[in-house]
Amino acid sequence: MRERNILLPQPSEKTEIAHELNKSPTTETVEGIEIHLLLDGIFQRYGYDFRNYTRAALKSRVRYCMWEERVNSVSALQEKILYDAGCWERCLYAFSVSVTSMFRDAGFYLAFKEKVVPLLCNYPLVRIWHAGCASGEEVYSISILLHEAGLYEHALIYATDMNASLLGRASAGVYSREKMKEYGENYRQAQGKGALADYYLPHEEGFIFRDELKKNIIWAQHNLVSDSSFNEFQVILCCNVLIYFDRVLQTRVHKLLYESLAPGGMLGLAGRESTRFSPYAACYEEMDAIAKWVRRIG
Repeated sequence: MRERNILLPQPSEKTEIAHELNKSPTTETVEGIEIHLLLDGIFQRYGYDFRNYTRAALKSRVRYCMWEERVNSVSALQEKILYDAGCWERCLYAFSVSVTSMFRDAGFYLAFKEKVVPLLCNYPLVRIWHAGCASGEEVYSISILLHEAGLYEHALIYATDMNASLLGRASAGVYSREKMKEYGENYRQAQGKGALADYYLPHEEGFIFRDELKKNIIWAQHNLVSDSSFNEFQVILCCNVLIYFDRVLQTRVHKLLYESLAPGGMLGLAGRESTRFSPYAACYEEMDAIAKWVRRIG
């Protein structure tokens, strides 16, 4: 799942929450205990397991939720979340990984076109899993590239995320005018064959992607932390998700990804992510070290 940009309160906006979060050894210890109890409560109440996310990522999200909900302690936030499902729905956006963009890394998509697509031509049916798809921009990016390669008609894209609200937005395929300007430039840098405007229509909220880009996409709720493999895929994309997990959870997710890849299947990661230090490092061969594409051996 990708993470949306979370703007923490500016110094001039901070209320007494800031004083509650001033760090001393005792305060740090108490806050750590509170966060542990909060995460356990979320898991018991709603079934979402964030207990093995990195502490740095968790603290920033918890503090943002405290500011949004106007409470002065993690314990107060816990009480509100456990007794108010609406509060949890609001906070889930902060806990979800949802920063994304179309053609976010031009090199990643160039490697997909040059090294992954030629191998996909050998399959009568191509199954692609985009794990942690957030609001869907990167799913449509892959859909466009498959279209331009003439592969879309015999491809199925499974786009999953743990956040049902994000999936609803993704499946609608509606994005603002401001974003489409940025995405058009990203598409150009990824050396798209035409213009991004060829793929969307005007909409009252901005622009909406054409139905021909959506017809082979299956949107479904899936939690990388707790759910199991559900199919065998020729391609899996799991970009900028693993960085939010601790080593224990990363190992668990690497196992899931490996088990979900067909022999010879290809895995795309991003940024600081890698299979190199996972228990499955020897199970992959490198396709592109910079763009983070690897291929399952055997």
